[in-house]
Amino acid sequence: MANAIPDQPDIADRVARQTLAGREAAYADEVRRLLDAALDVMRKCGTTSRPRVADIVAAAGLSNEAFYRHFRSKDALVVALLEDGALRLRSYLEHQMEKTQDSADQVRRWVEGVLSQSDDDIAATTLAVMWNGGGSGSGQAAGRHFGSAPVGALLHEPFAALGSTDPGLDAALAAHATFGKLSDHLWQGTQPSPAETEHIVEFCLAAVTRAR
Repeated sequence: MANAIPDQPDIADRVARQTLAGREAAYADEVRRLLDAALDVMRKCGTTSRPRVADIVAAAGLSNEAFYRHFRSKDALVVALLEDGALRLRSYLEHQMEKTQDSADQVRRWVEGVLSQSDDDIAATTLAVMWNGGGSGSGQAAGRHFGSAPVGALLHEPFAALGSTDPGLDAALAAHATFGKLSDHLWQGTQPSPAETEHIVEFCLAAVTRAR
């Protein structure tokens, strides 16, 4: 056989990459189907029963082999659900905050967006996932909302613009306070009043503007 042409990719490598690319797309689809199915099953079960892997696999229309190809346990799947939920919430809040250039209004939109997660449909799903994740009394969802840290980071920039001397710490404190109240409402099945929402907004703004 003739010698390989210099600087040309080996045919075996090229075919292998094509195979892996196709497999990657198929696997990504499997994971999304498992996540969506788990979310739907957990929502239906609520906080009265925890679905089995078999229930999630059946709802996704996949096999046990497909499940364990991506997740070593149901707990691992719940962790992925928590991460997915936090990313979705962060994306939603980023979109809301980008609608204004005013830093104080960005903080307001952040607080209102976080507390809007107590709306009935969203709350039922969120609470079910938290309940499944916190069943052992430990882990990401044990008694608190899972989006606090990644979503709280969105406050760094507006807090810095408002004069915070430590925007990272102030953002973490504001996130803990706001998500703490959200978790209270989720577990109690209630929603914050407009007055309570306004109070939390003012609390967050006061925390970073007090020195000024």
